[in-house]
Formats: sequence, structure tokens, C-alpha cells
Amino acid sequence: MTNKIITVNFGEHLMIDGYFGDQDLLNSQDLVLELLNKLPDELGMKKLSEPVVYFAESNDKKDPGGWSGFVVIMESHISIHTFPRKGFVSADVYSCKDGLDTEFVINRFKGTFKLKEVEINLVKRGTRFPVENLY
Repeated sequence: MTNKIITVNFGEHLMIDGYFGDQDLLNSQDLVLELLNKLPDELGMKKLSEPVVYFAESNDKKDPGGWSGFVVIMESHISIHTFPRKGFVSADVYSCKDGLDTEFVINRFKGTFKLKEVEINLVKRGTRFPVENLY
């Protein structure tokens, strides 16, 4: 006889790739930090750490450098990588909560960086996450 384990999905991972953004906004360390600081509260999430933002120097023609920031939240994490000279931003909002307000998050990024186009991917994570503790 095998044990039947009841499962759910663990959470949602929203990936945003934004194009044709404002170079000055994408090149603002303060703006990236502000977004990482405010977004968890706006989504009803709890920060476990203060956000950090680092400047990543150019490493080749594909990557001309930009700002990379990260905040650890109780529900997982939010990360932002900007490429001002490309007018591009890549962001992840990963939450163990279901029902992430993806429309709000997408519009928040579009407005913050004045993005003209976005590419969105939403992945359900841990689709066989056990409802009960196994151990």
C-alpha cells in the first residue's frame, strides 16, 4: 500500500522583462532601492531584510552594466536588474502566496521605469508541495 500525499502548489513566480524604458530612471540606484523598499508593503508582504542595490559594471557588449537589487521577504524574494543603455529591466517577484496581484506589479514596473513594452512569464512553483509536513 502506498501513502497518498495531498499536494498544492507552493507559490507563484512572476518574471517581468521590460523594454524601451527611460534610461535615466533605469540608471537610478535610488529608484531601484525605493521600489524594492515599497513593493513588499504594497503587496501585503513582509521584508526580512533591508533591500540592497549594487552597481554591476559592463562585462561585454551584451551587458553594458546597470543596477542589481534584491530584497528578501518572508514570502520569498524580489529582484531587479536594470540595463539603462539597453532601456531594459528584468525583474522577479517570487512569492509563496497564491493570488499575486500580477496586474498591479506589472503596472508598477511599467510606471516606475516608463516601459513601453513588457514580456511576462508567470510560473506556478512547487506544484506538488505537500499540504502536511512529511517529517
